[in-house]
Amino acid sequence: MELEKISEELKGILTEKRYIHSLGTMKKARELACVYEEDEEKAVFAGLIHDIAKEMSKEEILEYVKKNNIQMDEIEEKQLGLMHAKLGASIAKEKYNADEKVQKAILYHTTGNIKMDRFAKIIYLADKLEENRNYEGVEELREIAKVDLDKAILITIDFVLEKSIKLKRLIHPNTIELRNYIIGE
Repeated sequence: MELEKISEELKGILTEKRYIHSLGTMKKARELACVYEEDEEKAVFAGLIHDIAKEMSKEEILEYVKKNNIQMDEIEEKQLGLMHAKLGASIAKEKYNADEKVQKAILYHTTGNIKMDRFAKIIYLADKLEENRNYEGVEELREIAKVDLDKAILITIDFVLEKSIKLKRLIHPNTIELRNYIIGE
């Protein structure tokens, strides 16, 4: 399926803000894929559709989970919004025939995972660093991402953790495990 058609479909599914974020993620994914010599076409595709399930209602999420026998862990049950990554990976496979590499990148783009390959790391960072993000330090982080994916991920995780703590949100164990893994390397 061509990107133009997918893009039009996303316009009908996502809010304007989320759609613009998806386009920004697509653009950053292309840029980082070029830097790290990964498949740009796949990166563009994954960046564009990574949040396809982000705006599903609680009811839609639970229905999709049940219908497709998708497992939820304890944190996901309490913070249902995290499920958009698992659902997005499933939708990418079912609707767009996405390969395993793209599926895993979408699956890991929210919490991270120690199983992330370089391609998944690119999608993870593209989501956090796309041009519409404007938090303090993002410009420097964009530059770091061009030379050291793991360092950029570690800084990003620290930022996410600080924000989650301030907002009293649950922190997924995958995020902590990834942080510890990178530091331990």
